[in-house]
Parts: sequence; structure tokens; C-alpha cells
Amino acid sequence: MQGSRYPALYQLNTRVFLTALSQSLGRAATLDDIADAELDRLSGMGFDWLWLLSVWQTGEAAQRISRSNPAWRREFEHTLPDLREEDIAGSGFAIKDYRVHRDLGGDAALARLRSRMRQRGLRLMLDFVPNHMALDHPWTDERPDCFVHASEADLARAPQNHCRLNTKNGPLLLAHGRDPYFDGWPDTLQLDYGNAHLQASMLAELERIAGQCDGVRCDMAMLIVPEVFERTWGIRAEAFWPRAIDTVRRSQSDFLFMAEIYWDMEWTLQQQGFDYAYDKRLYDRLHEQRARPVREHLCADMGYQDKLARFLENHDEPRAAAAFAPGVHPAAAVLTYLSPGLRFFHQGQFEGRRIRISPHLVRGPDEAVDGALERFYGHLLDVLRLPALRDGRWSLRDCLPAWDGNPSSDNFIAFDWEGADGERVLVAVNYAPQPSQCFVRLPFPQLAGSVLRLSDLLGTAVYDRPGDDLLSRGLFLDLPPWGHHAFDLQRIA
Repeated sequence: MQGSRYPALYQLNTRVFLTALSQSLGRAATLDDIADAELDRLSGMGFDWLWLLSVWQTGEAAQRISRSNPAWRREFEHTLPDLREEDIAGSGFAIKDYRVHRDLGGDAALARLRSRMRQRGLRLMLDFVPNHMALDHPWTDERPDCFVHASEADLARAPQNHCRLNTKNGPLLLAHGRDPYFDGWPDTLQLDYGNAHLQASMLAELERIAGQCDGVRCDMAMLIVPEVFERTWGIRAEAFWPRAIDTVRRSQSDFLFMAEIYWDMEWTLQQQGFDYAYDKRLYDRLHEQRARPVREHLCADMGYQDKLARFLENHDEPRAAAAFAPGVHPAAAVLTYLSPGLRFFHQGQFEGRRIRISPHLVRGPDEAVDGALERFYGHLLDVLRLPALRDGRWSLRDCLPAWDGNPSSDNFIAFDWEGADGERVLVAVNYAPQPSQCFVRLPFPQLAGSVLRLSDLLGTAVYDRPGDDLLSRGLFLDLPPWGHHAFDLQRIA
């Protein structure tokens, strides 16, 4: 299935979506109940990918921990003041079996949904969690060598990172899955990538997943990179990703791998075969609300930028409407989604939801829709459907001082897209809390002797400018705090 160079992805919180659907249907909903009209809506909005979060089978052990962990429970009660026990199903990342959860309709329901998606040009992405498994995964009985074992001294020194587990073969001391900078996840067990048999088993799981979807989002992908794994566990491991990705691609050449990645390891994972890596650095710089670091980030090589997944929120991050002030949010969205790379949106983002929903929960709170934000995102998605922004050529543009002694040009970030048919869109953002002015350099020789019409695709502004003036001085912009334009450039004379 051939897609665009710069695709758009929509992340659906599957269990939360189906809980809401169950309430409206008056019965338990499964993947079969995701209506064709909903798939038509997503396809019509310009999405190429649908990521179904948390479809795999979870178990009772993780659910018990989710329901009894005091810190987690306080978070859940903050999210849902009317919290009920059945709202806490256990983390979708504490996986007991890579088969579709029986409550969601099982593997057969997923296959039917995927078929309906394909009829609409939508590709399916699912989760792959390479670092850990649920406490009650069958391998604890059948293959205990797959996990990182611990000693009594380890348990005494860091009880939050280890557990005693009763299995069919007797009690074991095992390590919880973890990020080296934080305490372990108490509903998981750490997989041992120093074990060649474990690597082969995880590759087999990945191949089976790949037979059910078109791509995977790989949770905390950097944790099993050999140098990270050895630093965390003191265990030497062979590289997993290059071999795994190559193996899957031998049978499915266009299968897509997206890495959740931090610690500036994006390039490392791209070099190991990933199509896309999370661009957390851009997100952080936008959150700092300073233009220059954002602009410097966008100066990176295109081979790197083209393989970044750009987002303003996901299930791990705060909601964008809560993290970014109302004036800042649209400006940050313009810079995130009109830049090159994979455009990654999250369920509830368009409506301005403000409360993050933990992946342990299967119900979300009722929230009012932010109509202004919803309209903004509608316009933004219209822009993203333009051929120039899906398959065109992107260039960062210089912003020069409007007059001597005015440093506010440093607050601007400007770039343009050129389509195969000459279509051109110019994007400019004043990413600052004060009014700013600049001249945007437009080195387009074809402007000579012309008159150019600039129509803002995100607003109502329309300007006619002599091409010779634009060539000699550039486009003058005077924008309010967080002001932005996405100009369609048309030669009218």
C-alpha cells in the first residue's frame, strides 16, 4: 500500500473509545462495532494511519497491582472523580499475550477491522513492547530464563525494582521492567536481552504481530539497545533491532517501525532501521517557548527530519490544551505539523481535551469541546491534505530584521513547501509572547516581474505584493504574540 512521503497518524485509545461506545450501544462493544462512518471520517480528515493503543491481552496480576497501587490510584481518582473498580483494567503495556484481548473481540475482530480500514486507505499500527512482559505471562512458568533474575541482596537493596514470584517451578526472584532513571514498573517483569533464546522468542512475537497489522509503535525502544541494556542491567546483549527489522521486512517490505525514543537517541534508532523516531526534542523546545532553539532544531539534515514523528501530545504526555496556553497552542501546532516528518495526532487533541487518561484506565472523563480549537485543527488538517505538504519539498527560510535595532526577527520561524506542480505554501510563526516584525527572504527567481497573492489558509488575510519587491527585500511581517500564517502563494499577474 503506497502512502505519502509525509503521512498523518491518529492514535486511538481503543479501550476508552470502546467503553464510550458500549455506553451508547447499551452493550459491550468490540472492534467490530467501530463503525464504517468513523473510519470514513478519519480517512476523510487525511489520515494514513490509525494506531490502536492497548489491544493485547492483559491479565489479572497487572490489574490487581493497578487497583492497589496508592500513587496510581490517586492519579486515577484525579482523572475520574467517580472512579469505579471496573474502570481500572490494568496497563495496556503489561501484556500477558500478544493476542487481541478477548473483550475486544479477539484476533478475528481485528482482522475484520483491518480489512475495512484498508478499503479506505487506512493502515493499522499496533503496540510492540520489547522491554518487559506482564507478571503472569506464561513464560514465567514455561521459560523463566527469559527474564532478568535477582538476588536476595538485590531485593533488599531496591525492593521497588524486584519481586518474589511463585511459579509452577517454584519461587523466583525477578526484576521489574524499568527505565534506568526511574523505579521499576511493578506490574511487569524485565526481559533478558543477553539471552539469545529470548531474542529469538521476541522476534517470533514480532513476526506474528506483523501478520496482523501494517506497522508497530515500539514502546521505549532505546531500553534494549545494547549499550543502554548493559548500563541498566550489567548484562551484555547483541543488537536486536537491526536483525528484527530486517527479518520482518523480508516478508513485508513496506512494514513500518516507529520508535518511542528519548535521550537524543533518535539518530541511533533511525540508523538501526526505524522509519520514524519520536521527536521529543522539538516538543520540549516548543514547550520552552523560545523560537531560536526550535529554529535550530529545524536546521537538521533532511534525512534525519524526514524520519521524525512529530507530536504535541500522546498517551504519555500532558494534553496539549493543558500544556500550552490558548494563544501558544495553535502556534506550536503549526510548527509541529507543518514541518516534515510523520504527523502524529492523539484522540481528544482536536476537541481540546485537557485531562490525560492513564493507559491503566478504560474510561475517560466527560469534557466540554473547545470549539475554537476544534475549528483551528479543522483548518490545519485541510492544509495538511495539500499535495505540497504530503509529498513536496520543504525549505527553512531566513528571517531578517525589519529595521536596524529591532531584534524581534529572531522570534520568527519561517519555511515553505513546494509541490511537484509548482504549488507553494509559506509558513511563518512569531513564536514569542510579544509582537514581532521581520522580512522573510523569498529567493524565488520566478517572482521577477510578477504580482503575488498571499492567501492565509489558516485565517482570512489576503495580500497582493509585487514580486520584484519580494525578491529584493523579502516579505514584511508584523505579527502579534504567537501569530502565524500559512500562505498559499499564487501568481496573479
